[in-house]
Formats: sequence, C-alpha cells, structure tokens
Amino acid sequence: MEQIRKFPSGIQSFRVLREDGYLYVDKTALVYSLVSTSKPYFLSRPRRFGKSLLVSTFKAYFEGRKNLFEGLAISELEKKWEEYPVFHLDLNAEKFDSENCLISILSDSLRQWEAKYGKEELDDTLSSRFRGVIRRAYEKTGKRVVVLIDEYDKPLLNAILNEKLLKNYRTTLKAFYGVLKSSGEYLRFVFLTGVTKFSQVSVFSDLNHLVDISQMRDYVSLCGITKNELLHYFTYDIKILAENQNMTFDEVVDRMTQLYDGYHFMHNTEGLFNPISVLKTFLYGEFGYYWFETGTPTYLVELLKENDYDLCELIDGVEAKSSAFADYRADNVNPIPIIYQSGYLTIKDYDKKYNTYTLGFPNDEVRYGFIEFLVPYYTSVRDASGGMHITKFCKDVKSGNVDGFMERLKVFFAKMSYELNNNNEKHYQAVLYVIFTLAGEHVDAEVRSSKGRADAVVKTRDTIYVFEFKLNGTAEEAMKQIDDKGYSIPYKMDGRKIVKIGVEFSKKERNISRYIVL
Repeated sequence: MEQIRKFPSGIQSFRVLREDGYLYVDKTALVYSLVSTSKPYFLSRPRRFGKSLLVSTFKAYFEGRKNLFEGLAISELEKKWEEYPVFHLDLNAEKFDSENCLISILSDSLRQWEAKYGKEELDDTLSSRFRGVIRRAYEKTGKRVVVLIDEYDKPLLNAILNEKLLKNYRTTLKAFYGVLKSSGEYLRFVFLTGVTKFSQVSVFSDLNHLVDISQMRDYVSLCGITKNELLHYFTYDIKILAENQNMTFDEVVDRMTQLYDGYHFMHNTEGLFNPISVLKTFLYGEFGYYWFETGTPTYLVELLKENDYDLCELIDGVEAKSSAFADYRADNVNPIPIIYQSGYLTIKDYDKKYNTYTLGFPNDEVRYGFIEFLVPYYTSVRDASGGMHITKFCKDVKSGNVDGFMERLKVFFAKMSYELNNNNEKHYQAVLYVIFTLAGEHVDAEVRSSKGRADAVVKTRDTIYVFEFKLNGTAEEAMKQIDDKGYSIPYKMDGRKIVKIGVEFSKKERNISRYIVL
C-alpha cells in the first residue's frame, strides 16, 4: 500500500505541521543549541528558505509546547520545559507601499500584546509602547520576554527604490528595533530573520549586540536541506519520482542536485538544497522552477539597470571581498550584496591567500530562472511566444540554420525599447548575454575562451559557433577580431565543424545590419 506523505509546502506554522502530521526535516538540535543561551541572534537567508517555520519553531518551544517536539532531537536534549511571554512580529504579509502600512502593522501587534500585559498613558510612540509592554510582560509573569521578528527588512526592501519612503521606514524601524538593546535586562531570547543585513548606517546601527549567525559554520544548515537530509527523509519519495519519471534513483538525485542544490553561506561547507523546490518536486512529481513561481522581486532588476551593472560579470561569476557582499548599504551603487543575500548568488569558491570569494548562481533553477526573468526588463519582449521564442532560436542553432537564427535575433533586437547609442553598449551586451546564456539551457553556450572572450561560443552536437558583435564597427572587423584574438583556436581539435560569425550593428536602425559567416 502506498504511503500517504504530507509535504509541508506553504506550511509556516510549526504547530500545524506537527499536529497535522506533515513531514518535518528535524532541525531541533540546532534550535536547542541557540535557545540554550540568552543571546540575541540574527539570521539572513533567501526568501522561501524556511525562515518563517524556524521562527514558529522557536515560538512553540518558548511557549512550552513539549508535546509538539515528541520524537525530535530536542526531546532528548531539553529536560526542563518552561513557558515565556512571546512577542512574535511577522512583517511578511504587507506590501509596504505607504508609510501607514508599517505604522499600522506595528500598532496592531502592540495592541495585541498590550491587551494581555497592559498599557500606560505616557507610552505614546511605537518605540515607547514596545519598551513598556516588554517591561510589563516581565513584571507580570516573572519571566523574561522572547521577541521573534520574521522578515525584519521586508518594509525596507519594498521601498528600496523610493528614497523618501525608505528614509521614513528606516527612521521608524531604527527606533523600534533599538528597544531590543535598551530593554536587554527584560529579554530572554531575541531572534530576527531577514533576506538582507542592512549595514550600520541603517537600522542595524542600534543592534550591534546581535550575534549574526548568517555565515556561522555551526548554523549553515539551520535552514535548507542537506544532501544527507534529502537521502534520509525523502528516500521513498525519490524512488516514487524515479519510477514516474522513468529514471534511476541516482539519476533523480543528480537531477535534483543540479537544479536545487549548491547554496553555500560559508566557504568550505556542504551545499544546501532549496527546501521549497524539493518539497514541490515531490508534491507534484515533476521537476520545475518552483522557487521562481513564488515571485521574484522587481527591485533586483531595477538595481541592476539603475547601476548599469555588467551582466556579463554576474553570469560568469563575481569576485569580491566578504565586506563587499555581507552587508547591504542603501546608498551603495553595487547591487551585488542584495542579489547575494536574496539567494540569486552564493559562495562558489574562496581564496584564503587573498581573502577573496567567488560568487555565482547556486544551481540551474536560479541560473536559468533569473536570466529568463531578466528578458522582459532588458527588452520590450514580454510574450514568450513572440518572434524570438528561445526554443525556436535553439532549434535553428542546432540544425545549422544560420540565416534562420540570425533573423530571429533581428526580430528580437527590433523589439528593444531603449535608445541604442555609444553610452549603453553594456546594456546591449547584457541582452546578448541573456540570449546566449538562456540558449545554454538547450545547446551549451559559453562566453569565454582561453585566448580571450568572444561575445558568444555556442556548441551543438555537430557545430561550434563563434560569435563576435560590433556595435561601432563592421562585420569584417568582427571577423578579423575572431581571427586575431584566436577565439576559435581552443576548438580546433574538437572534431566538430567551426562556424565563425561576425555581426555588425547599425546605430541608426538599432539592429543587426550585416553579418558574415565563415
């Protein structure tokens, strides 16, 4: 008889998960390690990575719900279960598109806590009310207070391109969160989660007492699923998926690893699988880009465009010091910290000698999902069934129909909404990168060679295409550069046919005007 497996996709309540018999990857040994101290903690992880469920787990523990933890690791570790006053603030639900949104959600939470622990007339600001209710909860119960704040930075992220609103939110939250330091004598445990860590010039300036475990080796697996956990908790599900997909057990594991594994929040640590994608793969019995179905924030693309960031570097891998991606400053022109913290880049390598990290896409789901997401924001092409459908383009590339895929490129560039001039060549190159990297999902695209960097090298089973594009030059000059720079030399011994394509763009027409094929 087939087992009934309940996958907690979308379940963020630990109580509901346990009472209703959903599958749970046991993280409670790590939870116990944290709750055994009275330190205030902060954890940064990408969206849909299990932060809300973790906060709910802390809430259940500090409410003394021993029955919910039966059979889990913490039940063997914790000998004394105590109940504490718990203040749980969840900033996930609001859009935060006006100043009143933040004030409203903070006021509503304070009213609920004040209804239980009382309010004083002199508490007339959000921060004074917060400070007062913490003190009264301690005085009334004799137990120090637990404060759990989920997605502390949601208002800041939603207002990141609205300078006035962002400033208002920072001012409000700086004062509100500052209470967590000034009320330390009344606090038993504090835990904040978020996508980003805003730097000391922002709301964290008064929270320098927080212990940031985001890149702490002992807690890298606090959220996410390790390879061992995948094999331990989901063996049955992998077997079922393998049977339905006509694959072997190992092939399913390899495919899931390629799609969903690869998150590293500390160098030289094991990779982590994206939990939402793992759960939905088993729930639906199909591989998919499930993390992207939950919505990708447009502010990421707007930051890239606003700062004229070189997408070539983003796609190929970014080298950076830890200080360059660990904290996000709202006034920083570099978008990499927020892109890394949002989960679109992860630590791929670390050079200990130079203390330099290499950041890159963690897996295929993120790589191709993010690049597909970029297309409508870098061009006016929003209909995937339009003239530049990537599948049709790839079919022409595979079949050797050069005129066919070049005509599709012309249709694509004709739909671009920006002004082509000498000052936006980066933007133009970025669009080419998007096209050929997406093609890599189907035909193996590369953009670098050992002799230099061709604009694109695309491989099929029978052919290797070497492209060079000239924005301010001729097709002949593009072909000459291919030869002079030796872009095709690394492939001479490959055995496949090498096709060199020099492409000339017209500034006036804002499109491909000529191309030469050799």
